[in-house]
Amino acid sequence: MTSITHPDRDLIGLGIRQPWAELILRGIKTIEVRSQPTNVRGPIYLYVGKKFADIPAAGRIVERHELDPDALPMGSIVGTVDIVDCRPCEPLDEPSSCVPSTLMKNKFGWRLANPVRFDEPMKPRFLPYGVWFYPFKRRPKSS
Repeated sequence: MTSITHPDRDLIGLGIRQPWAELILRGIKTIEVRSQPTNVRGPIYLYVGKKFADIPAAGRIVERHELDPDALPMGSIVGTVDIVDCRPCEPLDEPSSCVPSTLMKNKFGWRLANPVRFDEPMKPRFLPYGVWFYPFKRRPKSS
C-alpha cells in the first residue's frame, strides 16, 4: 500500500466498478475487458464508480473471493495500475479477466500489471466524463 499526499494532476483515470477494482488491486484480475482498444500504456488511476457491477458474474466473483460488497470503497480513487498491452480477447482470457468468455466476444483485453492500493481512497476533484478522465485537473477544452 502507498500513501499519496500530492496527487499527480497529469495521471489519467479509468472508472471501474466493484468488485472488479478490488480484484485488480489484489492482482487477480489482470485483464480489463472493454469494447474499444486503447493505446494508453503505463500507470493510470483506478476510480471506483458509485455503482456495483450488476452482471451475474460479479455476484459469482464476490462469493468465490469471499468479498464483502459493503466494505469495498466506492466513488473514489483506490490506487494505480499499469496498462501494459491491449489485444483482442480470447476464450483463454477468462481466468485473468474474471468474466465468462461469452462476455469477451468481439472485445479487447487491456493487460494490467503492478497494481498499487492507496492506504486511503482519494476523492477526485473532477468526476469521470467518459472512459478516461483527469481526476485532479480540469477537462481540456475542445477546439
